[in-house]
Amino acid sequence: MVDPKPAYLASLKSGLLGEKVAAARERLRSCELCPRRCGVNREAGETGFCRTGAQAWVSSYAPHFGEEAPLVGRGGSGTVFFTHCNLLCLFCQNFDISHGGEGEPVSDETLAAVLLQLQNAGCHNINFVTPSHVVPQLLAAVEKAAAGGLSVPIVYNSGGYDRLDTLKLLEGVVDIYMPDFKFWDADMGSACCDAPDYPAVARRALKEMHRQVGDLTIGADGLARRGLLVRHLVLPGGRAGTEKVMAFIADEISSETYVNIMPQYRPCGRAAQIKGLGTSLSASDYREAVEAAKSAGIRRLDPPRRRFVLL
Repeated sequence: MVDPKPAYLASLKSGLLGEKVAAARERLRSCELCPRRCGVNREAGETGFCRTGAQAWVSSYAPHFGEEAPLVGRGGSGTVFFTHCNLLCLFCQNFDISHGGEGEPVSDETLAAVLLQLQNAGCHNINFVTPSHVVPQLLAAVEKAAAGGLSVPIVYNSGGYDRLDTLKLLEGVVDIYMPDFKFWDADMGSACCDAPDYPAVARRALKEMHRQVGDLTIGADGLARRGLLVRHLVLPGGRAGTEKVMAFIADEISSETYVNIMPQYRPCGRAAQIKGLGTSLSASDYREAVEAAKSAGIRRLDPPRRRFVLL
């Protein structure tokens, strides 16, 4: 039976959360938090690939009603959009945030206050969007907010480009992992985000996330409590390798993995620079992706909602 209380409350009480904050902050002095392993001293103001120093940058925060069904409920998911990114996909649909740097730096105290504000607004969870490069700041804010009364689940909503050592710092803190698995082939990782190791990194990351939290558990109220939820953005012409991604999830993670097959691809940012990604997704591409998931044995698919126009 899943503990109805978020994991970080027990970690706060035992002192483990404070230890994790200190350990994560120390790693900023020669940053290798993500697979880029830039080695810069972010505590001294140096920045690497993610262009983020000692403080996290926040673009926006608000209750979000367009997330997966088990996260939204009646009060919405409390999303915090972090500025910058450790992937910088050329087709990013939040290009102004990830590439353009839209946002401003915030202290740990300010971020903690944001989390409490979202909870007080009725949000069912705190949803950290693109957090891979700001794990120390995230942990510090959760510690402060938990001491101030935070009591809703934490969602780690990443691009899937996460180092195992960093994910282990999040064990006992994150309740729901929601990574992307963007594409199967190294060539796509190289072309889209200069990360040919993306598929291998994502496979390792998803296994570690599942080890920590297991399959997604949903309460009688329809809200997610704990577990893994995987997102997969369908790309035109099958370029995401959906069939292989779904087979991996079913065979090497769990056939009970909750998966969102996302149909909202459109050519944003510099997508036209990548062969085949200069066009919007077709209805047939999406249908084939859903069938690939079902054929692989994925049984828990997020219900489609009328949010996007398929051409």
